[in-house]
Amino acid sequence: MTIWVDNRDVSAAQAPIAGVPRTEIPVPDAVQAIADGDRATAVWRNVCGGVTFRIGPEHAARCFVKWAPAELAGTPEGDFTDEAARLRWVGSFVTVPAVLEMGRDDAGSWLVTSALNAFNAADRRWQGQPSVAARSIGFGLRRLHDLAPVDRCPFTWSVDDRKTQVHARLTHGEGPSDWAPEHRHLAISEAREILSSPPPVDKLVVCHGDACAPNTLLDENGFYTAHVDLGSLGVADRWADLAVAAWSLEWNFHLPCERALFEGYGIQHDSDRLAYYRLLWDLS
Repeated sequence: MTIWVDNRDVSAAQAPIAGVPRTEIPVPDAVQAIADGDRATAVWRNVCGGVTFRIGPEHAARCFVKWAPAELAGTPEGDFTDEAARLRWVGSFVTVPAVLEMGRDDAGSWLVTSALNAFNAADRRWQGQPSVAARSIGFGLRRLHDLAPVDRCPFTWSVDDRKTQVHARLTHGEGPSDWAPEHRHLAISEAREILSSPPPVDKLVVCHGDACAPNTLLDENGFYTAHVDLGSLGVADRWADLAVAAWSLEWNFHLPCERALFEGYGIQHDSDRLAYYRLLWDLS
């Protein structure tokens, strides 16, 4: 799972944060070999310890390398097989990075993808105009949902599958103290009860699976260009994506801009579906 980048300093008590590394990160040997003399720069670090490196200069990157340490082996964050398969499939319908290479050694695993000439929607350039980014995020999700064919998608992101993940996490001891602040008032039994009654499906689509703002790429004018980080892509109700996208705006922009996202998508706000899928996201 990707947690949203926060461009301010936020205490660990508020939420785990993924984002641009604030300290220098050593470049693994495998990434140095892929760079082959070009500069490898850490541009993103997730909450699990995985790092994305840019190979080449900022405005002329040759490729990007997602790298995960060996201790993540066997987890979705440490095995890029599923993400590569999803990128290859959905790339026939919308713009996503091309898969160039995959590998693994004793230190970790990696996925190499092509570079796209774009900026993520949480980039500092949009902090002064969050509605521009929010509207484009909504537009981009609508484009993905409209163009990727549900009846041909071999992947799922269903409520039942995700509830299985919730059960596994709760069984391993996670609880309210591990959840987002807005859910910590719930007892585990209350959360389970809410998740046992999902709202009726509005529309099944091929969901991104991690539709937070940094995973939408925009061009220099703020127009939607592509999506990245599609390791959870699969068929689900479109509100599963919309809930995550809208929630992430709070972390990235600290201003109310949900309305622009829904306008960009072309849909009316649905508080019940948003609340349900936020809780499902948080616990799964």
